[in-house]
Amino acid sequence: MIPNALTVARFAAIPVFVWLYLEAGDGAAWGAAIFFAAAALTDQLDGLLARRWQVESRFGTVADPLADRLMIGTAAILMLATGRIPVLAAIVILARDVLLVLGYPFLSPRGFELEVTFLGKAATWVLYAALALVLVTEEGTAWPLVILWIGIALSLGAGVQYGLRAWRYVRAGRDSRAEREP
Repeated sequence: MIPNALTVARFAAIPVFVWLYLEAGDGAAWGAAIFFAAAALTDQLDGLLARRWQVESRFGTVADPLADRLMIGTAAILMLATGRIPVLAAIVILARDVLLVLGYPFLSPRGFELEVTFLGKAATWVLYAALALVLVTEEGTAWPLVILWIGIALSLGAGVQYGLRAWRYVRAGRDSRAEREP
């Protein structure tokens, strides 16, 4: 399936992105930014194709957001290590993503499926855009960091949304998969 292949390609793209970023040195990392933006586009494309062709899969449901979290998290770590983003921004991005990744194995056996919300998708889009813009602007340029903080705020909002939804299901002892079945 092409959608799943695009998701796997995004996982494989992470080390290439790291290499392009590190090769750029202290200046604008145009190669890494273009590669990063292409990864963001595949995120949109794989979901669109899966829905349009009606080939949504369990693998795609889990792997697609994980690929996003790993790509964005890798970018945050690299940009933190090279001083391009504030420490707090990287910590918030990574902490939220670690909570989501660690929470999934706990919630999944209870029947909870983490369905991506519009807010979650918007947060991912804004984070991809902001980090790509940080890659190509002069270090210390303020406006891409403003966009990054907007993405972080959206991401936290989505995290709260996911957390509340999961808490309600676990508290009620329900299976979210069973509720959607006819």
